[in-house]
Amino acid sequence: QVQLVESGGGLVQPGGSLRLSCAASGSIASISRMGWYRQAPGKQREVVARITSGGDTNYADSVKGRFNISRDNAKKTVSLQMNDLKPVDTAVYYCNVYCNVRGSTSTYWGQGTQVTVSS
Repeated sequence: QVQLVESGGGLVQPGGSLRLSCAASGSIASISRMGWYRQAPGKQREVVARITSGGDTNYADSVKGRFNISRDNAKKTVSLQMNDLKPVDTAVYYCNVYCNVRGSTSTYWGQGTQVTVSS
């Protein structure tokens, strides 16, 4: 199957930066879309940023200009550079990939990594 391993979460002060990374492994034939979602306590999971295999990106309005998503197709990794972090960015961040495994296309999720923005 598919394994997604996330890293890079932690505690940061307002205005600080963090970089999240996610590595995909397993019987993956191809990956179309990769992205990051987040879920704050008491709220629904929401999309933060997504990137296609061709490099097209889209961002939630709340993070535009502050976050940047990138991917390395050869290494099957996706990263999220988060700058000027705010307390409202506090959430568990999840890596998401939409990929083809043995002829079947499905969505896979990472285990989540906590990001806390606090002074």
